Amino acid sequence: MHRDGNFRSGSVAIIGAPNVGKSTLLNSLLGRKTAIVSDKPQTTRNKILGVLHRPQAEIVLVDTPGIHHPRFQLNRRIVRVAKHTLDEVDCVLFMIEARTHAGRQDCSIIDLLKERPLPVILLINKVDLVKKTRLLPLIDECRPLFSWTDVIPISAINGENVDRVLDAVADVLPHGQAQHSQSGPIDQSPQFLAAELIREKLLAKTYEELPYSIAVTVEDFIEEDGLITIQAVILVERQNQKAIVIGRKGSMLKAVGSEARQDMEQLFGKKVFLSLLVKVEEAWRSDDNRLLELGY
Repeated sequence: MHRDGNFRSGSVAIIGAPNVGKSTLLNSLLGRKTAIVSDKPQTTRNKILGVLHRPQAEIVLVDTPGIHHPRFQLNRRIVRVAKHTLDEVDCVLFMIEARTHAGRQDCSIIDLLKERPLPVILLINKVDLVKKTRLLPLIDECRPLFSWTDVIPISAINGENVDRVLDAVADVLPHGQAQHSQSGPIDQSPQFLAAELIREKLLAKTYEELPYSIAVTVEDFIEEDGLITIQAVILVERQNQKAIVIGRKGSMLKAVGSEARQDMEQLFGKKVFLSLLVKVEEAWRSDDNRLLELGY
């Protein structure tokens, strides 16, 4: 453990509207996949922790689900997790998109932040998608909205200004000893990571409401003789959704399984045998007991 009196240690929440790039930033900061990335909003469902060590600071990163106006019990739980996270951290990274003005959801989040005496760093993400002449007016537009500790334009996907973000965070964390000996994810089981990789592939290949009606649970995870055998169940709410997930002659399920397996082999460093089963559970998103069983 680090015992320098000038050392800083604390937790940081990455928060923002759905699909603004929070999980991409987390993965970029930690240098490995810890959260699924999708072009669909509201894809982060669980609070995910990772640790990053700097010469004079230990930063515990918390990726929160996008705060939105929930329709289902599942979504209400997700938003509750995001809000509670703000009560547990030492600093907040609030992300918006460079392509858009601060919208209604952003303003709702700012109202939540105003209720808490936390240092908040504004990150303007996806600057690679806008002209540089657009950035200064956007920064000037955002400054009066809140008492930001700093305003930093970034591109999470290519790492632009990521080191500057870490320096800004390290400057505002409380003084304290390091609590973790290693960098990387600290609260994710291999089963959780496997399920999230499968869900990521499903999100990329499905449309409209279906992505949000899907859950993945790993029933078996057996590691033996350099081989990992995984049996996972994909939950949907209706029979027609099951047919879509399976695809014609099993084509969709086969593609999802193949892509997820390749990512798992890269992540775990071992050969993976992956078996997928699709089950229908009507209205699982509104069933409190089932949500608890699924870890929400």
